[in-house]
Amino acid sequence: MMEMSLIGLILSIGLCELKSVLVLNSFGDGVKQAAGLTGDRTAAVLSTNASSVTCKLQGTTRQPAFSMDSDYVIGGVFSIHSNMHTVKHNYTTMPEPLSCAGSINSRGLRFSRAMVFAIEQINNSTELLPGIKLGYEIYDSCDSVSVAVHVAFQLSGGLDPVFNTGDKCSESGMVMAVVGASASTSSISMSRIIGPFNIPQVSHFATCACLSDKQQYPSFFRTIPSDQFQADALAKLVKHFGWTWIGAVRSDSDYGNNGMASFLHAARKEGICVEYSESFYRTHPRSRIQRVADVIRRSTAKVVLAFTSIEDMRILLEELSRKPSPPRQWIGSEAWVTDPDILRFSFCAGAIGFGIEKSVIPGLRDFLLDLSPSKVSDSPLLTMFWEEAFNCRLVKSEATDRSVCDGTEDMKMLQSSYTDTSQLRVTNMVYKAVYAIAHAIHNAVCQQTDYTTQCDKFTKLEVKEVLNQLKKVNFSQNGYDVSFDANGDPVAKYELVNWQRNESGSIELVTVGQYDSALPVGQEFLINRNLTWVEGGTQVPVSVCTDSCPSGTRKVLQKGKPICCYDCTPCPEGEISNATDSFDCFPCPKEFWPNSERDTCLPKPVEFLSFNEPLGIVLAAFSIGGACLTIITAAVFYRHRSSPIVRANNSELSFLLLFSLSLCFLCSLTFIGAPSEWSCMLRHTAFGITFVLCMSCVLGKTIVVLTAFRATLPGSNLLKWFGPSQQRLTVVSFTFIQVLICTIWLVLSPPFPMKNLTTYKERIILECALGSALGFWAVLGYIGLLAVFCFVLAVLARKLPNNFNEAKLITFSMLIFCAVWITFIPAYVSSPGKFTVAVEIFAILASSFGLITCIFAPKCFLILFKPEKNTKKHLMSRCL
Repeated sequence: MMEMSLIGLILSIGLCELKSVLVLNSFGDGVKQAAGLTGDRTAAVLSTNASSVTCKLQGTTRQPAFSMDSDYVIGGVFSIHSNMHTVKHNYTTMPEPLSCAGSINSRGLRFSRAMVFAIEQINNSTELLPGIKLGYEIYDSCDSVSVAVHVAFQLSGGLDPVFNTGDKCSESGMVMAVVGASASTSSISMSRIIGPFNIPQVSHFATCACLSDKQQYPSFFRTIPSDQFQADALAKLVKHFGWTWIGAVRSDSDYGNNGMASFLHAARKEGICVEYSESFYRTHPRSRIQRVADVIRRSTAKVVLAFTSIEDMRILLEELSRKPSPPRQWIGSEAWVTDPDILRFSFCAGAIGFGIEKSVIPGLRDFLLDLSPSKVSDSPLLTMFWEEAFNCRLVKSEATDRSVCDGTEDMKMLQSSYTDTSQLRVTNMVYKAVYAIAHAIHNAVCQQTDYTTQCDKFTKLEVKEVLNQLKKVNFSQNGYDVSFDANGDPVAKYELVNWQRNESGSIELVTVGQYDSALPVGQEFLINRNLTWVEGGTQVPVSVCTDSCPSGTRKVLQKGKPICCYDCTPCPEGEISNATDSFDCFPCPKEFWPNSERDTCLPKPVEFLSFNEPLGIVLAAFSIGGACLTIITAAVFYRHRSSPIVRANNSELSFLLLFSLSLCFLCSLTFIGAPSEWSCMLRHTAFGITFVLCMSCVLGKTIVVLTAFRATLPGSNLLKWFGPSQQRLTVVSFTFIQVLICTIWLVLSPPFPMKNLTTYKERIILECALGSALGFWAVLGYIGLLAVFCFVLAVLARKLPNNFNEAKLITFSMLIFCAVWITFIPAYVSSPGKFTVAVEIFAILASSFGLITCIFAPKCFLILFKPEKNTKKHLMSRCL
């Protein structure tokens, strides 16, 4: 089944046409039988005997770009070209071999030459593989999966058209390991082919996280970190600069799709939203590339992350350069952000991204420059490179208009990615991959003695042994550690690079930070230099769907949009948010209230009727004024105590009434100021007792009027039953009842100071709680009862024919008193906060002023301004 599936794979990609059938019985493992089919070639068994098998490769072989035979051969696959010739199949003739097209990728050529340099360096070493020479077969994959698959079969079968082998055709010419390929998709395809044969594959540039799956790719290793690490690092980078709204573009390949999937997963965990995620590939129609460019131009996200290959990114930037677009901050993956050829797009100045660590490889530059026309002419690939680089031709040809090279061409003067060794990053990955394979072979065939290393080049080395040793390698080369974890991945280390414009105006790569996955969580990421941004300067551009919600507001997600798009809603009353972009507001403690910005809880202002505020001052002034008026009235009465008016109106009760009224005025002062335990008990009891004393005096005066009139009737002796002693007893008795009520109230449940937190949410009202509402209303009700009783008696006595009759005056005073206190009840219940106390004070003052005005004002007027009427004769004449 394995054999048939691999044959089907070859047929499906149109690489070959089977010419013969394998003899199954002479090849043990069915999987390795299929490996004999190398690309468009087929291994046929010509003859067999007990000891050997003669095999012939049918079809055409693909010649390597560079090759050298030796004791052990290492394969290499690099994208030296970026395109292929388009082949049209007519299905009637054998298709032409796949061939590359377009100009040479100088960077890819440098990678392949770096492999040659590393192998030559190892062959000259006396410590690594002494006495053993390594060879190489390096192929150009044309950045094509089809070619990569072809090369994979060829590397597992060799180049000899006819060969003899011990028992299996498939093992002849098999390389010990493969370096490459340059792209993830090509590496995936190659690994699926050479993996079942245990041929180790060490890639220098395939970063797809999917390749870490050892069940699918058991023989795959790489010296470049997996995209899983890069995706996490990129998400942390975006979060670091506060970008929550970004665009994303990717190559429509395994590298781009898997890398972007890893990034999007990491971005969601960091709270980053992606406005759009577009994919494209360099072979797509231009209309597809234009559509992606238009999406970038129209987007509101100012930051664009590109997970693309070099070739795809070049095509996209070329399309964007055709039509100016708003500045965009580019974030690049390691595949393109460090490529010198991309730096020519000046509108990307300020782009940032992670690159492989910059390194130095001693001697590499001299090796790369050591090319001459005679050396170049031996290699068709180097010949093509030379002619493209210097725009001349080494041999006369009618197929080109270029002039013949005159010998003045100098590689040292050539400005190309091939000769640029100032930013050796991926090249070092090739270098380390070759050394990792060399160390694995060394550990398999060499033995270390006390002083020397002995290697046996005649050892028949199995590729599986190389695979096992490769898992264990751990060494340092040029100061860089090389090892692989259980997934075949190295320790992830990146440099944060920034495109910056130098003094000459050109763009250069500047390392501004590092990322090391081996460091503790939270310490992996470090920025140690200032960055330059696309918009210029050092000001970090802002890229958010919605501006940050300030303190005092909370996020409300917009329906149908990502979580980064929201409205900022002020916190509800009584709640705050003290951080930007808060999803929730939090209530303040009971005695605190938000400030106007609703970002801090402040202590609620404490409110009570104070002597310092206008209302308190006015009420206190009226209270003291009323007391002074009462004292003045008492002084007038005392000065004219022998006058008929004073004597006729029971002077003793009058002075007692004036005394109680002065107390009534003064007790209102106890309602002003901060409540305390004593003031709360005093204000209500003093008010209740003084008012009852006042009502008792008025009631006594009313009874005296009625008694005096009834006493003038024949046979009446009422004055004997209601004389001065009885009057005093009446006042004392009525007052004692109120004192008893107040005492019971204070003993059982007295008033107490409290903080009222319910009337007003934003402030605290200091007030006196009643303690027992029944006690309060009993005190008030008793006062009202006496007032009603007094009013009734006064109404009965108001028309008695007596010039000294006070009944009319008492009637008016009681009308005012009752009106005030009837109005007081609803006003008291409905008034908020300190105004409750103000209403109570107003009721006390109004009723007190009503009493003193109605009862004493007419008498004082006569005493002071109409003395001629303050005579017994005048008053008696009015009675007749």
